[in-house]
Amino acid sequence: QIQVVESGGDWVQPGGSLRFSCAAPGDNSEWYTIGWFRQAPGKEREGVSCIIITDGSTYYPDSVKGWSTISRDTAQNTVYPQMSTLKPKDTTHYYCPTEILTSPLQFMCQVRQYFASWGRGTQVTVTP
Repeated sequence: QIQVVESGGDWVQPGGSLRFSCAAPGDNSEWYTIGWFRQAPGKEREGVSCIIITDGSTYYPDSVKGWSTISRDTAQNTVYPQMSTLKPKDTTHYYCPTEILTSPLQFMCQVRQYFASWGRGTQVTVTP
């Protein structure tokens, strides 16, 4: 399994945007899925976006469509989640888990248990 290193977490004012990097070292010839998940205190870890690094297919849960995007640069082995119009309720820790594509992307992106490899994550704080 590959271990992704997340970066880009920061403080931002409400309405602002953030772009993150999830660097995946090594060979990406395998059909790996990289997710963008978050976990608010006392809540389950939830998927925000997911991408298949080999062909660029993406999935966004209905709750985040229009607010979050994810893209990839295969030459850099890096995935770029981006979030816009951030709100204070988006303040939490965000993660880039990885896993070989074993189920339809929309299933993997909505159930954290599909992902076995989790990094340390990065913190996002949204306040005035």
